Amino acid sequence: MDDNRDIKDLKGIGDKTASLYHKVGIYTYGDLMCYYPRDYMKYDPPVTLSNDRIGSFVFARVRLNSRPLMRKAGRMAVVSAQGTADGGEVRAVWFHMPYLTRSLRSGSEYIFAGELKKNGQYFSFEQPLIFSTEEYERLKDTLQPIYPLTKGLTNNAVKKAVKQVLSSYKNDDMISGIRLSDALNGIHFPKNTEELRISREALVYDEFLLFILRLRLLKEDNERAVNSFDIVRSDKVHNIMESLPYSLTKAQIKAFNDVEKDMTGRHSMSRLIQGDVGCGKTIVAILACLTAALCGYQCAVMVPTEILASQHYASFMSLIEQYNMDVQVCLLTGSMSAASKREALKKIENGEAGIVIGTHALFQSRVSYRNLALVVTDEQHRFGVRQRGFLVDKGEAGVPHVLVMSATPIPRTLAIMIYGDLDISVIDEVPARRLPVKNCVVGTSYRNKAYDFIQKEVSNGHQAYVICPLVEKNEELDLKDVETYTQELRSLLPSSISIACLHGQMKPAKKDEVMKDYLEGRVDVLVSTTVVEVGVNVPNATVMMIENAERFGLAQLHQLRGRIGRGDAQSYCIFINSSDSEKSMNRLSVLNRSNDGFYIASEDLKQRGPGDMFGIRQSGDMQFKLGDVFTDASVLERASKDASGILENDPDLSQKENAHIRERIDKLNEVADIHAL
Repeated sequence: MDDNRDIKDLKGIGDKTASLYHKVGIYTYGDLMCYYPRDYMKYDPPVTLSNDRIGSFVFARVRLNSRPLMRKAGRMAVVSAQGTADGGEVRAVWFHMPYLTRSLRSGSEYIFAGELKKNGQYFSFEQPLIFSTEEYERLKDTLQPIYPLTKGLTNNAVKKAVKQVLSSYKNDDMISGIRLSDALNGIHFPKNTEELRISREALVYDEFLLFILRLRLLKEDNERAVNSFDIVRSDKVHNIMESLPYSLTKAQIKAFNDVEKDMTGRHSMSRLIQGDVGCGKTIVAILACLTAALCGYQCAVMVPTEILASQHYASFMSLIEQYNMDVQVCLLTGSMSAASKREALKKIENGEAGIVIGTHALFQSRVSYRNLALVVTDEQHRFGVRQRGFLVDKGEAGVPHVLVMSATPIPRTLAIMIYGDLDISVIDEVPARRLPVKNCVVGTSYRNKAYDFIQKEVSNGHQAYVICPLVEKNEELDLKDVETYTQELRSLLPSSISIACLHGQMKPAKKDEVMKDYLEGRVDVLVSTTVVEVGVNVPNATVMMIENAERFGLAQLHQLRGRIGRGDAQSYCIFINSSDSEKSMNRLSVLNRSNDGFYIASEDLKQRGPGDMFGIRQSGDMQFKLGDVFTDASVLERASKDASGILENDPDLSQKENAHIRERIDKLNEVADIHAL
């Protein structure tokens, strides 16, 4: 079977449906096979309801006592029903599902699935899943995949499409002891948890191995690149360091010294500055850019959003004007007017712009640099071998120095494995001037108090984030989603409070518009997915409330928390734990004890394990499709050792037995090139 076949060749997928798959990045059979489930639903037997099950996700056999009723709460339809289950009376409520008044019948028996709650003498469910008894019997004791979705694309549709492709897919390549086709079947449709564990581990190993091999090959390419730029130590830059209105930490000074040594050395720099949120990486990048610009060279600073680009531009301009530096700074983003772009492109081409700040627009084909010597980028915009070639083509001065900034405070042993092409500097101190965030881990019963607290902070002139794990309601996951949550908050909080939602499926222009409104204070409460992990600096935001906190890794929760505590006012983070598990509460309590990202990452590594593979996979900054550097640390270590062994015997993967690996790496590089362009 050809992995590159168009998904429109599948039965039941026409142009309209294909466009929905395109929204989630699926164009070919191969894309579909690698569109892994985000979770699994295990259909356990129905239970007898009791107080000790409150807070747990349960299945219950419920007989309705009467037909469901519907009322309006503003523009929101609320359906409620009453019934009897083993263990007592049950009440259930659903939002935005008016059709249930027609499909649920009085006297009929259904299986409800959701988080069990208690409301007075009644047990209750909020937005439970509903199954007919016949439907449930077919699913009982199975593991069913739950896929990431977009509006109009259902879980059942994705399952059917994946089954179609896998039914004719045969691949005998062995990965970690099993055939690739068996591993793919086992990750999508496991017969049991053990088959899922084995299949997932094999695919994670394969993903890590290819990733590490690519980095090692890039490392060798980098080490051969000679420094073509006559960059020297700048007294002006060191004078700025000494006269800043705040003192740099020892870790910041060391990181800059590492960068300066690389840029003035024999070979082209490829360095990672790894530091916790709020540790002061940006000033190190500014000092590095000034060092190159004062020697007559150009620097490009690429960030993920236009809003962040504008903020960086303002930071650079402020420092340059304050110290009267003879350096021009230029902003280049996609939404600029045609005239502004032409002016910026002209300044870049003739070398007038010494520091250029922007999004991926910086490296499009029409941008021509005169003497680009330094590229500063966050880790979401890393460059492969060919991408570095694109940069070389932007000017004739030579291979630019590359500085990557990372706010993911992973342990150094893991960092060495996953950043194999980069030298590493660590900023492990936080400036003393910042107030530590106050944290609390609470159950769902605290939610109304949290709303009151958010309302109080907004009335005091501050802003808040509310983080949800999903973009929109998933019919098989009892988790909070931004779209429903935004509407619910609008009905619960005063109309004077402006509430907006943000998620990764929005068009870039719309995302930037929402973030700009939030940054400029026109939005009081931002309901968002984890897309704000790499966000802008909003010093006025003092509250973050994270729903379903137990479903995230500690390191990611800490990353999210880093969006607040960036101003002078005291900030607060509220972690809503939707599980009654003691293990879950103990794990989250680490966030209560510490604001130190490196400590939290270390604890995350200790506490998480293969049993967490049913949780929501971390978005993280490495963007692995399946692997997680914390949960799968042991697999990462094994892949790293095996990669070393392969390259020791075959440094450029030219031998026949490694031809299939070389072919897959080349294909990955080609895909990366397309994304870079």
